[in-house]
Amino acid sequence: MTITRSLLCHMNIVLEDGSTADSTKASGKPARLNVGDGTLSPAFEAQLAKLNEGDKHSFTLDAVDAFGESNPDAIHYMDRSRFPADMTLEAGVIVSFAGPGGSEIPGIVRDVAGDSITVDLNHPLAGHKITFELDVVKVL
Repeated sequence: MTITRSLLCHMNIVLEDGSTADSTKASGKPARLNVGDGTLSPAFEAQLAKLNEGDKHSFTLDAVDAFGESNPDAIHYMDRSRFPADMTLEAGVIVSFAGPGGSEIPGIVRDVAGDSITVDLNHPLAGHKITFELDVVKVL
């Protein structure tokens, strides 16, 4: 796919309960959103189509169009012996696994029952309806 346009945007990612899951304003570094390269859902790209520098735009997407639905196949039950002996494992802890090509895949510990550790490899925002608040800094 070919990138048709890119936008540099400050972005707040807001959950249904009104809490902010992430914000580029905290780091002071806007996000680069590429339209046409296949990394964004068609519904997300449609929201970017007519935005120009200086525009502020807020929109809400269902889970399938935001970070995807939660995939039950991405939840794994692992033996405690697969983790370092000194690692603290409890619900909410994020662990990193080696992925293809040397990439890292984060997983969230969902449950610890004896030596059985439940790890969720879904994106942390998968399965959530998300509101995106964009402030377009620059159109490239």
